Amino acid sequence: MESRKHQDKENLTERKGQKRKLEEELDEDPEISIPSSYSSGDAHQALLCEVGAQVNILNNTFSWKEADRAAAKRATHVLAELAKNEEVVNVIVDGRAVPALVKHLQAPPSEGEHSPKPFEHEVEKGSAFALGLLAVKLEHQQLIVDTGALPHLVDLLKRHKDGFSSRAVNSVIRRAADAITNLAHENSSIKTRVRLEGGIPPLVELLEFIDPKVQRAAAGALRTLAFKNDENKNQVMCLLTLLLHYEAVGVIGNLVHSSPNIKKEVLLAGALQPVIGLLRSCCSESQREAALLLGQFAATDSDCKVHIVQRGAVRPLIEMLQSSDVQLREMSAFALGRLAQDTHNQAGIAHNGGLVPLLKLLDSKNGSLQHNAAFALYGLADNEDNVSDFIKVGGVQKLQDGEFIVQATKDCVAKTLKRLEEKIHGRVLNHLLYLMRVAEKAVQRRVALALAHLCSPENQKTIFMDNNGLELLLVLFGSTSPRQQLDGSVALYKLANKATTLSPVDAAPPSPTPQVYLGEQFVNNATLSDVTFLVEGKRFYAHRICLLASSDAFRAMFDGGYREKDARDIEIPNIRWEVFELMMRFIYTGSVDVTLDIAQDLLRAADQYLLEGLKRLCEYTIAQDVSLENVISMYELSEAFHAMSLRHTCILFILEQFDKLSARSGFCHLIQRIIPEIRNYFTKALTRPNPHSLRL
Repeated sequence: MESRKHQDKENLTERKGQKRKLEEELDEDPEISIPSSYSSGDAHQALLCEVGAQVNILNNTFSWKEADRAAAKRATHVLAELAKNEEVVNVIVDGRAVPALVKHLQAPPSEGEHSPKPFEHEVEKGSAFALGLLAVKLEHQQLIVDTGALPHLVDLLKRHKDGFSSRAVNSVIRRAADAITNLAHENSSIKTRVRLEGGIPPLVELLEFIDPKVQRAAAGALRTLAFKNDENKNQVMCLLTLLLHYEAVGVIGNLVHSSPNIKKEVLLAGALQPVIGLLRSCCSESQREAALLLGQFAATDSDCKVHIVQRGAVRPLIEMLQSSDVQLREMSAFALGRLAQDTHNQAGIAHNGGLVPLLKLLDSKNGSLQHNAAFALYGLADNEDNVSDFIKVGGVQKLQDGEFIVQATKDCVAKTLKRLEEKIHGRVLNHLLYLMRVAEKAVQRRVALALAHLCSPENQKTIFMDNNGLELLLVLFGSTSPRQQLDGSVALYKLANKATTLSPVDAAPPSPTPQVYLGEQFVNNATLSDVTFLVEGKRFYAHRICLLASSDAFRAMFDGGYREKDARDIEIPNIRWEVFELMMRFIYTGSVDVTLDIAQDLLRAADQYLLEGLKRLCEYTIAQDVSLENVISMYELSEAFHAMSLRHTCILFILEQFDKLSARSGFCHLIQRIIPEIRNYFTKALTRPNPHSLRL
């Protein structure tokens, strides 16, 4: 996850948001009553007259008389209502409203210590509010400042210091801060003027104000003032390091993100420990901002990452991972992700219990939260000491089975699994083998499942034959739990792919005598024929020497005590002519094209006459047709004719497609039947000197 976006990318949105907030506040004020006839659709002259009338009221009501104060309050609100329409802002300014509004940013001269002060703070609030709306247009900012607004606005920020405490005081302070924000927006000289007028210290103090709306307004003003103004940044930072509240932390976060030098200054000023302290705050906003800031501190500086962990940030961040607040979980995962990229921190985060809650966050439907958790796990996987813990808690299965929302998360998870795979050797592997022997059954099975996916081919015999890993996988595959069966099938299929390289056609076992191929021209050729087969009433001419060299079945037929030994004509009752002809063609040439429509009959004939090479050709053709609908019958076919290559193809298909096959009728019975064959298959595969050369 990226931290706060650069402020210049947010200026337009922030600007519109500020104006919208001011307008909403106007709409919520029950004392505002604006005649509907003064809408933005009225004629230009009518607008000028209205503005002139309100300005005239302001110019003649600067006193504490109740009627004057009421009229002035209404006038500021009418001008503010008109200013909501940016198209008439120029008309308001041309009508000389700015000097009149600036004048009313201050209280009228006092008429005596105990004289009544009707609508105290209300007129000043309305004037600040209207000026803030006018300042939305950049071309009017300088006019408002040159008219003398800034000193009065800064004074309004301090109204609470005069012993006042009311909703009206809170509102006038907030609107003064909002007006300063709009005046300083994208105007470097006005930002400097605010500092010179002493506006930054009261804004910083307001971050501790009791009203959260005032806090947010002050924080917004400070962000604007510090953006692209180094002198303002420095002053803000000097004051903020003495004050850490969630709004203050948010301002620091923006400044840190915008300047590496500011980050160093913040750290040198001793802000790190107070920020870590906020992680245990009872205020979730403070916790969230603190976690984000710690993630920003840890972005590139390795020493800072270590200091954050050493000073106690890990435990509260891990606790925050389990909060009911989604944003709090997201920010804590973000911070831990940054910290976990340093080798000194990785074991500590896992040791303090960070793995399980981070893995649980992978189930989140929030893409950003999910990615932050995945990035943190990627860092933790870089440490050998964490590999066993990853596997013990089922982390490998979680990473493999997760449904990840964005591609960046998928890529991150793939890299994490690759990191874990690279560490399965030496000390790590020995510890996992120990766990697979002595740990509780659930852990043993998790280790076996993980190693099936992560181990290198050269370690497979050690893991799965010498240390009982294969039996653990077979127990899962044969269990009554659908989840365990699926996990077992996926692991066995992965193991099979690593252990063997399947070949379409495997060479037949060597014949006791050298193979003789007479060639295509002698197939069913009476020339030199010394034996004839009768197939479906037709004669097929053959040569004993070729048949003797082809298989033990023919050698027994012609050299043994069978009646066919001396017979000139031998009847073949159970094979069709085209099947027999294709079989003989293979005997004479050593190769033949086997089509699917004849493959099963030819397989039966090849098995009957012990033609292993032809069987392999038939098995390969049949194997291309194995599907969800026929895999059970294909497996039964392989059993009937001792077709080991086809049988293994069916087994691999069943393992690969287990989730689609598991609900089919008769499948549960088939699983129990094939477990011994799976055991034999892997025993053969894993005990070969070079498993990659295995041919089924």
